Amino acid sequence: MPEDDAPAPEQDFGSAVAEVVRMIPPGHVMTYGDVAAALGSRASRAVGKVMAHEGADLPWWRVVRAGGHPPLHHEARALQHYRAEGTPLVQGTAAWRLDMRRARWSPSTDADDPF
Repeated sequence: MPEDDAPAPEQDFGSAVAEVVRMIPPGHVMTYGDVAAALGSRASRAVGKVMAHEGADLPWWRVVRAGGHPPLHHEARALQHYRAEGTPLVQGTAAWRLDMRRARWSPSTDADDPF
């Protein structure tokens, strides 16, 4: 048994993911891989798992799939958030997606930069 009551590594990772996600400014997004990279990890699937289990209290719509698509099965709800926040979108012939060139954000960029 450990000497201290340190949280398990999964809890540390989940807290770190939540911290990064809370930093994403309105109108911007990060991919699951971007969030993992901001934590010095390549565990994009683990970020997805954290978001699936703990993301309800976070701005979950700001974490997207690499192709600029919103979280699977949450497209309609996410679109409402994107429109309210002015997140840049691209309308394709069959569907929409996020304009990743303009919407993508990282903790190392200035959140006040215009799209």
